[in-house]
Amino acid sequence: MTRPVLPLHPGKHALPAIPDPAEHAHHVRSRAPEATLTDHDGAVLIYQDRLLAHAVANYGGRRTDWVRGNLRLIERRGRRLAVCGGFGLGAPAAALVLEQLISLGIRRVVTVGTAASLHTSLVPGSLVVCTRALRDDGLSYHYLPPAPYAEPSPELTRHLVGALAARGTDARQGSGWTTSAVYRETAAEVSRYGSLGVLTADMEAAGIFAVAEHRGIDAAAVFAVADCLAERRSRRDHPRTETALHAAVEAGLAALSTAAHEQPHD
Repeated sequence: MTRPVLPLHPGKHALPAIPDPAEHAHHVRSRAPEATLTDHDGAVLIYQDRLLAHAVANYGGRRTDWVRGNLRLIERRGRRLAVCGGFGLGAPAAALVLEQLISLGIRRVVTVGTAASLHTSLVPGSLVVCTRALRDDGLSYHYLPPAPYAEPSPELTRHLVGALAARGTDARQGSGWTTSAVYRETAAEVSRYGSLGVLTADMEAAGIFAVAEHRGIDAAAVFAVADCLAERRSRRDHPRTETALHAAVEAGLAALSTAAHEQPHD
């Protein structure tokens, strides 16, 4: 048997798919005709239940069932935005929700989550803006041609970095490693990718970037470091990580607003 490569069907990324996300939008609007996100500046995707609770407590908003998970439509400083969580972890779960959001009109997304560091210099609570994601996820190969990395939107990433800096929040910038096999991360991989300058390991960024590029929207990512793979210890909850996540969501919302103001989509 020949060695399998992803995707199994060559050139799949360029082929039309049978399911169309527009079907989702049509289904939602059949029971909620007002369902549209075209008038929203973007969405922040979050993955931790406590972070979702924090967002609800601080931003409120109207809950809808237009996509999988808890989608909150909020108004912040005169801008319409969305926060979505409660849909699960990993690139497949995030991509499914992102496709549904795009089908309803979202054109910008910032993904905010935790990551493990590949370097001891990054401690729990450190923030890292992902400038490209090593594609070890599987899903991204169904959206883009084979390549080592998936890339975020340069402009939205710039706005995200600026929003963090404006709040006096320190953040590193660098590559991430997106993997779908958290319990199969090995010392050989950590050493190899760390030597290439990769800063973090996460589960979603490459998938988010790939869907965004395939669909022609803007995406950016920021991680709060939760633990370390280079110097492994039993993981525990760090207050600094929680605080960093709160700052990241706030910066993500600000970045989406700024991007929409400077470069409104048609």
